[in-house]
Amino acid sequence: MQRMIELSRMAPVGLRRPNAASTACPRPRISKHESAFPGLAARFRGWARTFSERGSSVPVGRSIVPAVRYTRAMRRVAHPSLDSGVLPGGWRARLDLGYRRVGERTVLTTRAHEGPLVVQKSLYPEGDTVCQNVIIHPPGGIVGGDSLAVNIDAGPCTHVQLTTPGAAKCYRSGGAFARQGIHLRAARGAVLEWLPQETIVFDASKIELELSIELIDDARFLGWDVVCLGRTAARERFDRGALRQRLTLTRDGTLVFAERALLNGGAPLLTSPVGLQGNPVFGTFLAAAPVVTDAMLESCRQVSLIAGEGAVTRLPGVVIARYRGASAAAARHYFVELWQRLRPALTLRAAMPPRIWAT
Repeated sequence: MQRMIELSRMAPVGLRRPNAASTACPRPRISKHESAFPGLAARFRGWARTFSERGSSVPVGRSIVPAVRYTRAMRRVAHPSLDSGVLPGGWRARLDLGYRRVGERTVLTTRAHEGPLVVQKSLYPEGDTVCQNVIIHPPGGIVGGDSLAVNIDAGPCTHVQLTTPGAAKCYRSGGAFARQGIHLRAARGAVLEWLPQETIVFDASKIELELSIELIDDARFLGWDVVCLGRTAARERFDRGALRQRLTLTRDGTLVFAERALLNGGAPLLTSPVGLQGNPVFGTFLAAAPVVTDAMLESCRQVSLIAGEGAVTRLPGVVIARYRGASAAAARHYFVELWQRLRPALTLRAAMPPRIWAT
């Protein structure tokens, strides 16, 4: 297994340990055992004929379909292969959000979605300046062949805060890769906060994750990305499958930070000291602004972890923090602490956690 890392300057070093402290339904078919229940079989034929005459399909909620497709794939492939190609197609979901400043208020002026990817109504817990939205994917996860795309455009002088209600899940794949692409753009004078829950990559899943951040002029960004390999609560390990990950940060078209990773299930890098050293959870925190002071960097380095290892470094105009450990909760705690320290300095606003985090 190989892992490729592209950095514009240098990556954080010196990990520090914590202190001690198509969804149409198939045509119904009659079981070969129908002769044992003639009355039930006749009723079933009548029901099927009614739908056929109407030219309709049986309505099935979208939230059910991923589980159905996942089950079928696993029954067909007892030991999923990365090249089996069992799932030829998947869902396509897309969400485009655009924000503009209207007077003193940040307003969600553009909202377009395709497929099961939506946003709740705008919230203003900090007043008119900050617009908070919760992005929801009702199925709760993706499987091989699925594709999710989120595009955010924060207009000039807006302040946008985005989060998710729960962890994203990447289920097992019998063949194709699933893809998730997040593109965040902040215009001059804008503040964009991307505060999602973690992404859980199931054993034998195949997923491509991309997070691209585009900043214009003096725009500021605060956010993170956390990945959990396997369902740790079930003692599941990432022994099969593949994860492809790409993260980029640009300002005015110039690359500030870039990283690419390729992690294959069961590869030596997962247990190597230069890799994850047996830890299933890893993440990156980014805080970008025109100026990042020594005081900001030192304040971040004083943050203690409750578990796992962390490190903080600085490139021109960006603070970068890493986490490696066994707990997604510990990773979130670490990144939230960093966010709470840097937000007042970068936005002149106290850190107010989204209320959905407490539900």
